[in-house]
Amino acid sequence: MSEQTRQCIKKTLSKSVFPLAKTKEKRYLCRQRTERTIMERNMTEYIRQRLFALQDMKYRDFQCKLMPGTAQERVIGVRTPALRKLAKELSSHENINMFLRELPHDYYDEMNLHGFIISEIKDYGHCIAEVERLLPFVDNWATCDLLSPKAFTPRRNHSMLTGDIMRWMRSDKPFTIRFGMETLMRYFLDEEFRPEYLASVAAVKNDHYYVRMMQAWFFATALAKQWDATIPYIIGQRLEQWTHNKTIQKAAESYRITKEQKEQLRTMRIK
Repeated sequence: MSEQTRQCIKKTLSKSVFPLAKTKEKRYLCRQRTERTIMERNMTEYIRQRLFALQDMKYRDFQCKLMPGTAQERVIGVRTPALRKLAKELSSHENINMFLRELPHDYYDEMNLHGFIISEIKDYGHCIAEVERLLPFVDNWATCDLLSPKAFTPRRNHSMLTGDIMRWMRSDKPFTIRFGMETLMRYFLDEEFRPEYLASVAAVKNDHYYVRMMQAWFFATALAKQWDATIPYIIGQRLEQWTHNKTIQKAAESYRITKEQKEQLRTMRIK
């Protein structure tokens, strides 16, 4: 938050009537009305104030090490549990759309908060509209991977979700592709699995590191959950060499893969 914004909010609160209220309850109510007025004027600045109040500088430095492509000045440093809590509080706020419409956000933490807020939306159509609005602006793996909309969980929505997933995987934006793959991995490698899902992920051709990593993660998870359907992709070397070997590496690290399966996989590395 800019120093000018801080001073503006401080000045507004100092001029409000709550210091003159005679009882603690009245002072509280006056403060609430004043803060509501500030929020109505600029919801984004209000949220930014809340985020900076939760700042943890050590956590910020740790986050920056995990995301070398994200400028340090864009990271506030708010821990995930605090972001989730704030998102739940703000998701039902009458002015939250003011914040959701202001894309892209200046701060990484604002993007993550945005993701957590729309993950609270339970109506599928509304949720998809907000996801579609956010995805083009996602520029790092952490923001991408935290998106876990509640609207995606009910099976009644899965026929629509698979169509959206396939469309995301055809995108030219790497983190939209990654989100599509991860969503397919999260919801469709168990009871609702279909062999064609493997083919759809294998067909993705994109050299971006985080797309290739997600392909490997997807196939390693598929080996753990759907071994018989997935192992032909490894035997037949149907994946690009780097993705093939990374899949084997990640599968070998998984506790869900048996010792015998790991030994078999290790013999299949492409040199």
